[in-house]
Amino acid sequence: MKVLILMGSPRINGNTAELCKPFMEELKVHGAEVKYIELEQKTINPCKECYVCQEVEGEYGCAQKDDMPIIAKEMLWADCIILATPIFAWYCTTKMKALLDRHYGFNKYYGSATGCLWEGKKVGIIATHGYDGAYATDPFEMGVQRLCKHSNLQYIGMYSVQDNDNKASFQTEKAVEGARMFARDVIKNGNKI
Repeated sequence: MKVLILMGSPRINGNTAELCKPFMEELKVHGAEVKYIELEQKTINPCKECYVCQEVEGEYGCAQKDDMPIIAKEMLWADCIILATPIFAWYCTTKMKALLDRHYGFNKYYGSATGCLWEGKKVGIIATHGYDGAYATDPFEMGVQRLCKHSNLQYIGMYSVQDNDNKASFQTEKAVEGARMFARDVIKNGNKI
């Protein structure tokens, strides 16, 4: 199974990255091929709603000259995409939001090109947040679920941990085991035909 983790935190060594460590370790233990992209290190412009991508058959096709076409290639490589993000104001970070808004290049629904380039891929979430779980994460999770339905992707769930004690919150036995369990669930979902 090929898993791509898109890490959306502006702090590349912060809480979200800390939670991703045991998750990635467990994926590798189970034989997954894992790639990890720190969005903070990439240039991801907002979608310009120009619809150029909708006229390009069979490939992502965005007219913008930033890092999104490179990230899109990795997203197409993956069987499963994990959106790892802190929750800011009930939603993901700005780089993650810009990336999600650029999904048009995968969905050829609005022009002469046809098809869905990423149809059938699995999508999950790793979230870190300050408020209580559902109160903090529900809006983002609902948005991702709707994107999955629109794009014929399979939403496979979310693992989240609340920040009660800075990075230590994400290093507890409970947090680490939860990340490992989510990785096992991802592998299990990936093995379903």
